[in-house]
Amino acid sequence: MRIRNPPPSKLEIGGYAMWMKGAVRLDLRDTYHAVIELSWPRFLITLISADLAINIGFALLYLVRPGSVAHARPGSFADAFFFSIETSSTVGYGEMYPATFYGHSVASTEIIAGMAFTALATGLLFVRFARPKARIRYAENAVIASRGGQPTLMIRIANGRHSLLYDAAAHLNLLLTIRGEQGGTFRRVHELHLGRSRLPMFSLTWVLTHKIDAASPLHGYDPARLAEHDACLLLAVEARDVTVGAQVVDTKSYGPSHILFGMRYTEAVSVDAEGNVIGDLGAISRMERDVGPESPLTGWEDRNWNDDG
Repeated sequence: MRIRNPPPSKLEIGGYAMWMKGAVRLDLRDTYHAVIELSWPRFLITLISADLAINIGFALLYLVRPGSVAHARPGSFADAFFFSIETSSTVGYGEMYPATFYGHSVASTEIIAGMAFTALATGLLFVRFARPKARIRYAENAVIASRGGQPTLMIRIANGRHSLLYDAAAHLNLLLTIRGEQGGTFRRVHELHLGRSRLPMFSLTWVLTHKIDAASPLHGYDPARLAEHDACLLLAVEARDVTVGAQVVDTKSYGPSHILFGMRYTEAVSVDAEGNVIGDLGAISRMERDVGPESPLTGWEDRNWNDDG
């Protein structure tokens, strides 16, 4: 079922809000996608509301013909409603039961509808619980610090699970709001080249770096210009989780107020006296002023796999 000329629907990407005309938010031919993307509270409310609506509808059908349910008080909606719940769940306590052909017909229809609803609800619950999710930890702020004498954008992330992620890939984009000479506004998307965009194994921390040289879309930007253009960094990380054997994807956005100049991350990985590697996820967002010697480490994976990060 499609709604003709639907109202504009809101699409949020990072810190941006866009409105789309002609996009149908709810299409009964694509109910699965609409239900899966609901938050858990909305999903549970929808599930409970649908169950109540079904039972209220059948309760009203029982009330249409008095005497169709044995031992039900005449005109009692409560008796008809609870009988409907017992019938749709195929419990049937026995005190009330269909007493006429009409009652048997409605009850038989409700049993079929109840079994179908239970199967659908069970399937949707399983999909929501079984859907693989990445547990990536992100630094609260992106930083721009000097590295090798070159201004460099850095974002530190960490694997928040106790399992290994294989073939991790990161994609970083910059969204800018540009105001034209005629007063119009449009948005530009720039892909930011990363010093290392893939890792064969992602176990602890990873610092994503983008050198801000003359070819960088961030060249010449300062905090004021980032705010003027409503800059937003959009980071997407995908990897393969060996525990569930599936691809997982996660995203994070940083607005102008979360892109800090003249700061750098402090070390979040250390090695104790016995040679054990210790990753402190609580330190993933810790920063310090970008002064003095550069930190020898930017991320555990960078130290092991790539010297230039």
